[in-house]
Amino acid sequence: MIPRVRAPELAQNYSWLNTDKPLSLKQLKGRVIILDFWTYCCINCLHILPNLKYLEQKYKDSLTIIGVHSAKFDNEKEIENIRQAILRYDIEHAVVVDRGFQIWQEYAVRAWPTLIIIDPEGYVIGQISGEGNRDTLDELIQKLIQQHHEKGTINFQEFSLILEKQRQPLITPLAFPGKVLATQAGLFIADSGHHRLIMSNFDGEILHLLGNAKSGLTDGSFSEAQFFAPQGMAFDAENQILYVADTENHALRRVDLKRQVVETIAGTGEQSRNIRPHGGAALETALNSPWDLVKVGHTLFIAMAGPHQIWEMDLETSIIKTYAGTGAEACIDGSLAESAFAQPSGISTDGQELYIADSEVSSIRSIGIVEPYQVRTVCGSGSLFGFGDVDGQGEDVRLQHCLGVEYVQNYLWVADTYNHKIKLVSPSGNCQTVLGDGTSGLQNGKGKNSRFFEPSGLSASASFLYIADTNNHAIRRVDLNTLEVTTLQFPGLCAPDVCIPPNL
Repeated sequence: MIPRVRAPELAQNYSWLNTDKPLSLKQLKGRVIILDFWTYCCINCLHILPNLKYLEQKYKDSLTIIGVHSAKFDNEKEIENIRQAILRYDIEHAVVVDRGFQIWQEYAVRAWPTLIIIDPEGYVIGQISGEGNRDTLDELIQKLIQQHHEKGTINFQEFSLILEKQRQPLITPLAFPGKVLATQAGLFIADSGHHRLIMSNFDGEILHLLGNAKSGLTDGSFSEAQFFAPQGMAFDAENQILYVADTENHALRRVDLKRQVVETIAGTGEQSRNIRPHGGAALETALNSPWDLVKVGHTLFIAMAGPHQIWEMDLETSIIKTYAGTGAEACIDGSLAESAFAQPSGISTDGQELYIADSEVSSIRSIGIVEPYQVRTVCGSGSLFGFGDVDGQGEDVRLQHCLGVEYVQNYLWVADTYNHKIKLVSPSGNCQTVLGDGTSGLQNGKGKNSRFFEPSGLSASASFLYIADTNNHAIRRVDLNTLEVTTLQFPGLCAPDVCIPPNL
């Protein structure tokens, strides 16, 4: 008989979020417990959050989920940054901050995400790593409830918590804007936390609200349509069409500004589990967290963060397929077929090459879209754990989870997200900090006398650079001639359900 292993008690003296007091396994005896070992940069960790929410709502009288945040990046160790991630992803279970991987080591965890299942008597009965295990977990929980109900060792009662969103409601006009796009027609903002897009002029006057600010996958008029945490965008000025990476819907959407309608053009609404290179008819092909877009001719190139690949969609034939990346999470240069990426989250182009913010290897990559179609690393270590904040040349450069890149006049502007900085990179790989002093905050000023908080989207138009300053819930504007940073104001814009939106 295999000996049963009692679950190690959770540290009470660590920081806890989404609860007014630490939770102990002893106090939770009689309930099924799932420990979710996660780190908020990790796309796989984000993918299982909807499954956990489904389970905790289905079994609210008998299941408690506790997130154990074991940080990969230095920036993810900060309590306030974890709190912002909890708000951004609407996490509704308690989270303990696992200082120095102590809880991780006690439970012999080896990868993100890992789920540890503890029975109502306090014994570890299994662990599951990776994503896509909802049905397995559902069956296991049902079985545990039935067994312990028969033994009389289960305690059915609802369990309530004081959540961060109750303490800090998202009532800002913008909520965690992920990307911004400056075009001749105006400024488009992915108001990701409010599940909508905003179109304004460059003075902040609202022209259109796209989406009804409720998460969902619904086509129709601007007021009927629904998005789910949209991110990157691309604009077809000739036809007045905006293309949108509807990230958590695993879909691509088309916004027709002339007809004022939103249509789904790729994806099934379900997350793809296939990480091997493949493709097919766009509306029949499941996608996996499309994060950013760029349009070249009749082709949309897509930073597909979930399978660590770059995809392409032919807008004339509506065929979508992998363009580069094997699906392995790594930094491998060479041919399109041999190359590998690690959660690519930003994309831009000079017409000859695509430039990629490859976030999990904290590197800027380049991909040829004309012969010889090669992939190279422009700057950064190319290692999953080779991150930091070091300016310099090529592989000596250290970035920290960069999410945005914008090509402007033979240079790349880079949102070095977890360093709270904007850097300038030459195509030959020289990288220099230009904006931000490295401390998180909201501060206007010139050059390095400015502050940002996890900026993740960039777009340039005329002599201005626009920044989606995600955790500041703000759009910042930089005069590229003077490097003066200001914060855009949007008079009349408000959070959904807080005020009556402008009459558009």
